[in-house]
Amino acid sequence: MIRWLQSSWFTALIGCLIYLSITLTLLTLAKFQGARAALEQTADSAAPDEPSWKFHNPEFDQWLEELRRQRDALALREQQLQELQTRLQSERQELNYATQLVSQLQAEFDKNVVRIKDQEVDNLKRQTKVLSGMSPEGAAGLLNEMAEDEAVRILVIMKPDDAGAILEALSKTGKPEAKRAAVLTERMRRTLPPASKPNAETPQ
Repeated sequence: MIRWLQSSWFTALIGCLIYLSITLTLLTLAKFQGARAALEQTADSAAPDEPSWKFHNPEFDQWLEELRRQRDALALREQQLQELQTRLQSERQELNYATQLVSQLQAEFDKNVVRIKDQEVDNLKRQTKVLSGMSPEGAAGLLNEMAEDEAVRILVIMKPDDAGAILEALSKTGKPEAKRAAVLTERMRRTLPPASKPNAETPQ
């Protein structure tokens, strides 16, 4: 046994085993140290960085601020349009009311006012000529049979003295006729003459 342990080949074997053990140990340590250095370097380089959800981009902030400004501008514009629409509706209602009021006043005016149109003047002059050639009593009886507006137009075209004599004769024929004479006289004051009022002359 002692010879076997003292033999040269056993010594060489032990030396090889020791060499291999030391070599493996050194290689393993070097490998782990390299990996550790790489991990430390990675950790050092990643340490200053923040998490992805805390990533800060100035351009994104500018874009977001621009969107906010556009949103606020659109909201303001919408509010202004709504206020304008409300004001327009109110003004439209006022305009409709004013238009209806004017129409009512115009209808009332037309009902109470007698208009003499230019194209009626020639016909009225012929009728005036006929009535002026009659006695006041006869003209009053004929005038009493006419429509109220037509009688008023004729009286307006006539000379004031002739019209007064006919109305006076009409008022003396009875109470209804007197009332009609008063109505005709009142409506003569609200008669609109034609643009160029003719000079009424008693025909010869």
